[in-house]
Amino acid sequence: MVAQDGFRAGEFTASAACAGEGIITYTPVARIASMLVLPGGEAPTDRGYLDTLGQGPSRQRRTVASAAMNSGFVSRIYEGPWRQGALPLLAAGMTMRSEIDKAVRDLRVGGSQTVLDVACGPGNFSGRFADLLGDDGLVVGIDMSAAMLEQAVDHNAGPRVGYVRGDAALLPFADAEFDAVCCYAALYLVDEPERVLAEMVRVLAPGGRVCVMTSCARLPAAVQRAWGGRRVGGVRLFGRDEITGLLHDAGCTRITQQVRGFAQFVQAYGG
Repeated sequence: MVAQDGFRAGEFTASAACAGEGIITYTPVARIASMLVLPGGEAPTDRGYLDTLGQGPSRQRRTVASAAMNSGFVSRIYEGPWRQGALPLLAAGMTMRSEIDKAVRDLRVGGSQTVLDVACGPGNFSGRFADLLGDDGLVVGIDMSAAMLEQAVDHNAGPRVGYVRGDAALLPFADAEFDAVCCYAALYLVDEPERVLAEMVRVLAPGGRVCVMTSCARLPAAVQRAWGGRRVGGVRLFGRDEITGLLHDAGCTRITQQVRGFAQFVQAYGG
């Protein structure tokens, strides 16, 4: 059993808790560091979160939406006024609390699961998931935005959760590493959603659960075909069958979908 006592956000190395008994305490960051698969065996930079991207140019196109997500101001209000104001409009009256509760139910969060929260933002979902896990459980939140991750480390750290700055289209983890993988209210912002979904399924253990909440255009078929996946301000409006089709093509089974307003909640199992 991996003990989790003695947590300190940003502590990279494992430390001996009770040397006489041979018990080693691993921080979440140390556990996550041991899971990372980086080109050439590169070491991530510990900034309280593990930074696998460094200072190089981002692969993400700069749009109104991407600029907002990387803004220090937006990162501070994202899970407050920003999401709480936008979510009821997008998902037909659903509140932030009810969205998190639904995520917990859909992912079956609990026990010793390892959970990956893709595009985790300031970590509100990640932190809540971690509260429900046992001592051996672990939540990894990954995001490209340093501003968002700084908020996550400051406000949603804990003994069973840690954060990574990384590329969701090239997840720095081995195949079948996680029992559950999710992406809530972010897939419509990324440049390569098809690749992100494929990566989410790749790192999902067989029989594990993958859950996505994203946009749903709900346009007449002819209009949707003419629209062709174009974006408004960097936000993509997905057709009703796009996400379910991509998960099917990636090998998922038992795919279900719930549409609320202009949002869709999709669940599936790894093959």
